[in-house]
Amino acid sequence: MARYIGPVCRLCRRDGMKLFLKGARCFSDKCAIEKRNFPPGQHGKDRKPKIVGYGLQLREKQKAKRYYGVPEVQFRNLFEKAARQKGVTGENLLSMLERRLDNIVHKIGFGTSRAMARQLVRHGHIAINGKKVDIPSYIVRPNDVISIRDKSKENAAIQSALDATAHVPSPAWIEVNREALSARVQSNPKREDLVQIKLEEQLIVELYSK
Repeated sequence: MARYIGPVCRLCRRDGMKLFLKGARCFSDKCAIEKRNFPPGQHGKDRKPKIVGYGLQLREKQKAKRYYGVPEVQFRNLFEKAARQKGVTGENLLSMLERRLDNIVHKIGFGTSRAMARQLVRHGHIAINGKKVDIPSYIVRPNDVISIRDKSKENAAIQSALDATAHVPSPAWIEVNREALSARVQSNPKREDLVQIKLEEQLIVELYSK
């Protein structure tokens, strides 16, 4: 399935909550949820569907995919890896999603959105432990050091993102050094450290376990 390239504010409206897909705009009064908190479409205001069972499970999966920007095949593969690991499958899944390189680059303020962070990774601006990594889906591990490569430290887009995210707190499981443009993963995230939105991962597990 191809990556969605349409207007992302429609996705937030479809789920009825902010998915933080558009960077600084999501924190301003220009956010679509602040203006039009109803499903997109001609009859969006009038539709009040009652979603139960499979519909709830599917909606939760779609919400997680949109939030992290992960296509269906990658998402399913991550779930299967999570199911093979020890521990709670849902928490394992969220932990791997949070530890994707594009998500971490966004969380530590190098990109104002996951889409921007994904582009920075693909264009070779990011290094892990001193080596260039251009794979957005790369899963980081404890003690990995994520940094901006030397030739990219003066990049205007990165500097602009750092200014825009200066007020945003860093995740508790990542030690960020903004002056050195680097961050170290201290540990795997705990459940309480995961996800900026309300997400019921058990419904995703139930969906894929059928």
